[in-house]
Amino acid sequence: MTAPVHVILVDENDEVVGEMEKIEAHRKGLLHRAISVFIFNKDQKLLLQRRSQSKFHSSGLWTNTCSGHPLPGETPLQAAERRLLEEMGVACKLEKRWEVRYELPVNNELIENEYGHVYFGQSDALPAVNPDDADDYTYLSLNEVQQQVMDYPSKFTPWFKLLLPDVILHR
Repeated sequence: MTAPVHVILVDENDEVVGEMEKIEAHRKGLLHRAISVFIFNKDQKLLLQRRSQSKFHSSGLWTNTCSGHPLPGETPLQAAERRLLEEMGVACKLEKRWEVRYELPVNNELIENEYGHVYFGQSDALPAVNPDDADDYTYLSLNEVQQQVMDYPSKFTPWFKLLLPDVILHR
């Protein structure tokens, strides 16, 4: 049996204040460090994933290329590179674009209370999705993504909908 995954608890300035098992941090809604990755191909289309049905929250919803949490002792960039490879089977150069603080309710009475580090990258590699993380992927232009989110908002994760305007602005 694998050990529980821990997240890094932080304050409003992203200073480490401790660590906690991931599901407990989400149940209690405690502020923790996170990463979000947005990968574009040469045609400037965004790689989206549909979260696996086995995820403990937001399962079956479309979202950014990958997301996750740095492990204790891991930098946000290291976590972004690790999660991109683990979730999508893609490795590429990542560039940090901004940091964001949000608190969003998700299903199963859980809360995403995160201090997020947002990364962009470019890759034309064919994704090899990890079925534990994602069960589908697609490439869409930002205009297509915007239209899909407007037409079908319940099919997207709360954090993706929150981050999308800044993704468009910073692209």
